[in-house]
Amino acid sequence: MATEAKRETVAELTEEARSSSAMIVSEYRGLKVSELGAIRRSLRQQNVTYHVVKNRLMKIAAREAGAEALGILLEGPTAVAFIKGDEGSAAKAILDAFRPYRVIKVTGAVIGDQVVNADGVVRLSQLPGRDVLRAQVAGAIAAPMATMAGLFDAPLRDMAGLVGALAEKQSA
Repeated sequence: MATEAKRETVAELTEEARSSSAMIVSEYRGLKVSELGAIRRSLRQQNVTYHVVKNRLMKIAAREAGAEALGILLEGPTAVAFIKGDEGSAAKAILDAFRPYRVIKVTGAVIGDQVVNADGVVRLSQLPGRDVLRAQVAGAIAAPMATMAGLFDAPLRDMAGLVGALAEKQSA
C-alpha cells in the first residue's frame, strides 16, 4: 500500500512531467550531495529542474502525465531534468552542467512523445536556439523575395539611367 509521502511525490513528479516540454534522464551514480546541489543551482537559471527519482514512482508519474515513453529510460540510479522552454538551449545547459562531473551519464530523453538516445541529446544541444532558427528561416524566405524585387526593379533603374544620359547628351 502506498504511503501519503509516495502519493505526494508521484503527484509532484506528474505535475513536473505535464508542464515540461522535454525530460532528460541521466545516471548520477558517484555524485556527492553537494555536487547535485551545484548542478541544480546552475540548471535553475535555465528554467530546468533536476530531480533524483525512484524509478517506480517516476514510471507511475510518467504514465499519469501521458509520457509512458519515459519508462524505458528509467534503469539504475536515475535523475531527471525537467525542461520548460527551449529544448536545445536547455540540453546544452544540462550537458555543460554535467561536464565537470565525469561520472554522470546521460541515458536519453523524451521530447514530446519521442524517445531520444544519448547521442540525440548531444545533437540537440548543438542546434542553434529557437530564435536563431526562426531568424534563419525568415532570412531564407526573404532572400529570394529581395532578389526578385531587385530583378523587377532593374529594367526601370536601367531605363532611368538611359533617360538621364540622353538628357545630358541633349543639353551638351
